[in-house]
Amino acid sequence: MLENALHYSRTLLTNTLIPGDSVIDATVGNGNDTVLLATLVGKNGMVYGFDLQEKAIEKTKEKLLLTGLFNQVMLFNQGHETIGSVLPQDTLIAGAIFNLGYLPNGDKTIITTGNTTLIAVKEILSRLRKGGLLLLVVYHGHNGGKEEKDAVLTYVQTLSQTDYTVLRYDFLNQKNNPPLLIAIEKK
Repeated sequence: MLENALHYSRTLLTNTLIPGDSVIDATVGNGNDTVLLATLVGKNGMVYGFDLQEKAIEKTKEKLLLTGLFNQVMLFNQGHETIGSVLPQDTLIAGAIFNLGYLPNGDKTIITTGNTTLIAVKEILSRLRKGGLLLLVVYHGHNGGKEEKDAVLTYVQTLSQTDYTVLRYDFLNQKNNPPLLIAIEKK
């Protein structure tokens, strides 16, 4: 059975990350990916999590405390475009995930945008280790979603095939704008 974009992103993370890695959850949302990342990198790894919404940060903190994974996570109540000013300059990133759009069950007027997402993507790519993955799960069926999707797709198509492999994974015959996954691997 084919996995949807979200599940396939988690499969890729599980197959790539190892204990001790440093990773980024660029949109912590409800904390599910943050918990997965913290589990995969273990006690010696570090997860840097970003979200504009305090509600998302609080919900994620609760999940991390309940699972005993809080010590290897640093949460920032700010946009992912600030990654470059928060992470130490020498931090090598093994993986990063974005869930673009809005917070599920949250305010649908607070959305990610192509401009801020591309700032974060470029910063992460400059720090991504060889074999590392940057994953973007693009939810685009809302106001502003198509513009962000188009901006991200336009940018990733310009990445050198000498340095990166870029995969687009989505379903072509489904209704209601199912999310798509863009996976970027550094060679």
